Amino acid sequence: MMPQVGDFLVLFEMICVIVVAAYFITRTRTFTDALEQRLTPKGSAALILFFGALSIYGTLSGVEVLGAPINVRDLGPMVAGVFCGPLVGIGAGLIGGGFRFGMGGFTAVPCAVSTVLAGLLGGVVYLLLHRGDLQVPEVKTVVGFAVGMEVLHMGVVLLGCSPFEEAWALVSQVSVPMILANATGMFVFAFIITNLVTERRTQTERDAYQEELRVKKAELKVAAEIQQTFLPRSIPTMQGFDLAAVSCPAREVGGDFYDAIRLQEGKTGLVIADVSGKSVPAAIYMALSRTIVRAMAARHPDVTLALEDANSMLIEESDTGMFVTLFYGVLDEETRLLTYANAGHNPPLLLRNGTDEFVFLAPTGVALGAAEDMEYGAGEVRLGTGDLLVLFTDGVTEAFSPEGEVFGNGRLEETVLAARTLPAAAMIREIRDAVRAFAGEGPQDDDITVMVLKGE
Repeated sequence: MMPQVGDFLVLFEMICVIVVAAYFITRTRTFTDALEQRLTPKGSAALILFFGALSIYGTLSGVEVLGAPINVRDLGPMVAGVFCGPLVGIGAGLIGGGFRFGMGGFTAVPCAVSTVLAGLLGGVVYLLLHRGDLQVPEVKTVVGFAVGMEVLHMGVVLLGCSPFEEAWALVSQVSVPMILANATGMFVFAFIITNLVTERRTQTERDAYQEELRVKKAELKVAAEIQQTFLPRSIPTMQGFDLAAVSCPAREVGGDFYDAIRLQEGKTGLVIADVSGKSVPAAIYMALSRTIVRAMAARHPDVTLALEDANSMLIEESDTGMFVTLFYGVLDEETRLLTYANAGHNPPLLLRNGTDEFVFLAPTGVALGAAEDMEYGAGEVRLGTGDLLVLFTDGVTEAFSPEGEVFGNGRLEETVLAARTLPAAAMIREIRDAVRAFAGEGPQDDDITVMVLKGE
């Protein structure tokens, strides 16, 4: 009797039931342990019973052809062996094969043997291809194994059944549907497991990434706290002047810094600087630069000699290729004279009292750390009552709007003019607010540092 279309449908209905069961078993901790090659005896017993039961279900739900059932009995032991190892595969095969043998019939012995072989050979595939750590054989490999196993099953039936003519008639009728059904079942099962492995691997990678981010954020927080110790804890009070400064890094740590260094009585060194680069490397170079500049400022009353020695020491102590633009001025509070040297930094803005015209304190040399044996010129300005000096880094003038427009010197000058009557600290807030409003809600592109010195 030829198998009917309804017989094929019954076979695939069985596969659907098995697939549902497979989905739930693959979500268990026990099955994951099997994939990770750390299955316990208790877990092995549970999986043997499960896949043995699947094998029995495959037998009972089969379609009879010429006195023998077409079924997916071998699927349970094959899956058990391929994905859970030889012990589980053989155990499930013995359960399924023993049940089939108990049903009798002229194919009982070869079918029972084939079911045990399905679990055993599946275990061999496991040993050959399984690599542990949630790695599984490729889908095409296990489907090929299922096809080969069912071909072997047909061969065992031909060799073990008598008379041969009946065995041949049976095999010719059932071989194609059984091969297709078991191969399809194996494909779906392997597909589910592969998705499971991918899902778990993705989750593991995501968890590792999240943990790495958490650690980095914690490290950057510590680095930011350390960096803050390199900025002045307080601004010194100066007779006849109002001084304020602020630094807002674009990230947890940055490369901008400012300083107000008490020198000999009545004199204060003013520093604002911008290190090339971003984040931690810039922060490290910033700490080195500030330490060297402070040391040279204490050593040399002359601003040009201080920067020349600082430049030489930076080149000697660092081979990173980084550099720092820096403005350094020494203010004599008694004479109100500011002597300065500008190492490639943005020219500070000087606004004289009673005028709307700005004077730029232009660079007198190149950035520190950029080239050896550099010389720096010096400039002088006398600051009267109401005069205003604004020092800043390029994070202010090079801030971008959402439309890509740059903040620029013009907007900075307008902001300073509008706030010229305010105290130094309030003026800094106006500048910072103007830049933030211009840039919009997006992340800050660069470190923003501002220092304001106002004559009283």
